[in-house]
Amino acid sequence: MTDLLIRNARLVATVDAQRRELPGGWIAVTDNLIEAVGASVDPAPTASSVLDASDCLVTPGLINAHHHIFQNLTRAFPPMTDKPLFGWLQSLYPLWRAIDEESVFASTFVGLAELALSGCTTSADHLYVHPKGAGDLLSAEVAAAREIGVRFHPTRGSMSLSEKDGGLPPDDVVADDDEILATSEAAVAAHHDRGHGAMVRIALAPCSPFSVTEQLMVRSAELAERLDVRLHTHFAENAEDDAFSLATFGCRPMEYLERTGWCSDRTWVAHCVMPNADEILRLGAAGIGVAHCPSSNLILSSGISPVVPMRAAGVKVGLGVDGSSSADSASVWLEARTAMLLAKLRDGAHAGTARMALEMATLGGAGCLGRVGEIGVIAPGAVADLAIWRLTGPMYAGALADPIEAWLRCGPTGAWHTIVNGRFVVRDGEIVHADLPHVLHSHAQHAARIQRLG
Repeated sequence: MTDLLIRNARLVATVDAQRRELPGGWIAVTDNLIEAVGASVDPAPTASSVLDASDCLVTPGLINAHHHIFQNLTRAFPPMTDKPLFGWLQSLYPLWRAIDEESVFASTFVGLAELALSGCTTSADHLYVHPKGAGDLLSAEVAAAREIGVRFHPTRGSMSLSEKDGGLPPDDVVADDDEILATSEAAVAAHHDRGHGAMVRIALAPCSPFSVTEQLMVRSAELAERLDVRLHTHFAENAEDDAFSLATFGCRPMEYLERTGWCSDRTWVAHCVMPNADEILRLGAAGIGVAHCPSSNLILSSGISPVVPMRAAGVKVGLGVDGSSSADSASVWLEARTAMLLAKLRDGAHAGTARMALEMATLGGAGCLGRVGEIGVIAPGAVADLAIWRLTGPMYAGALADPIEAWLRCGPTGAWHTIVNGRFVVRDGEIVHADLPHVLHSHAQHAARIQRLG
């Protein structure tokens, strides 16, 4: 007998290879996998538990392909809200040097809870600040993700160029290349799960071209190849990023990516605001993924990423909420809506649709994380990661013709239910984990301690 049957949906948007949309649809879940999917005319199996999804849109669980979760400890910190990227970073590094295992556990638990409320079932995280003496921060993140039950792709981030070396961060949050690579390999050995339906996978993530050595970029690519894990970094984020690359490396960021061995289908990059037309084609030919972070790009005045041309060129474009202070609402739904609106603004009203944004928030994120067919889709054999959206109340009054367009054009909204690996993380619009109030209290104490440093 099926474990869970979700039935009577207004629409099930599968985002499968045929992009099937099933009115009155149902989904059968057994253990942690989707067993079967059908429309109202198809006979549904019997199940030990049944969830009525009347008046609801059901989508695959949304995927967050880029984040810095620890930054919610400095959310909307006033002195840093009016600076472009480089000045913003240099202002915040002195605060972030105070993070430790306890604060990272709290920030991750709270951050993943917030994401789950927006229908997110899988999140990457780019943890690149590892202050000396702070402890094993990545393991603290993994522990929090396992506790709350969200699928997690933390990256072992790193910085090796401090201010004295021509980089941006202070000396006490950087490490040398050998230490970074050894710690990265140890993180993969400790936490990386290669199995179908894995809840935790690790990637290697030198922070950015302006905070690591070129040799670390090269050696990280070699290590990722040997360990068969993915690679992640910031890339072509704004005009400052381009100017730094030309002045320091004598080339644009795309050429730098190529010469360091990063142009492969195991790589996904964050932001990618400034590629030219030729570089877009090269990104697509290499099979690279891009985590589009529209809110962060707007807050930092970085520009509008050319996601429509990139998708046309075969780039796997997903969505990222980015870190707090540069994007203070960790809602993948909000990023999907903003991505839709910016695509309309940049490439024409016809170019940005809710279906395009839904694909980016699901299939595109799965492409970034190397898990197409496993997450980001409602199909037999995929993991049971689902978001159920209630399309009722004043904000949806009159939105009868197209549930998918209504889902993103109306709102704001959060998920009514979020199911990860066959288990409810959000039910009836609320986090189900009983410890959330306690962890929020701990988070507030850590945030106050860290922000006093500013």
